[in-house]
Amino acid sequence: MAKKYVCLACGFVYDPALGDPDGGIPPGTPFEDIPDDWVCPDCGAEKRDFVPCE
Repeated sequence: MAKKYVCLACGFVYDPALGDPDGGIPPGTPFEDIPDDWVCPDCGAEKRDFVPCE
């Protein structure tokens, strides 16, 4: 099961099962495979501002 990641800036949770279709990330995409220039869909924080959720 792929890990979820949370945005430290706003609390948005990236769920690999859902992806970010509006941001061009299809469902099933692991966080590690998201391009480095992707940003949080809620607040615009950078990918590096996400940490794994427990």
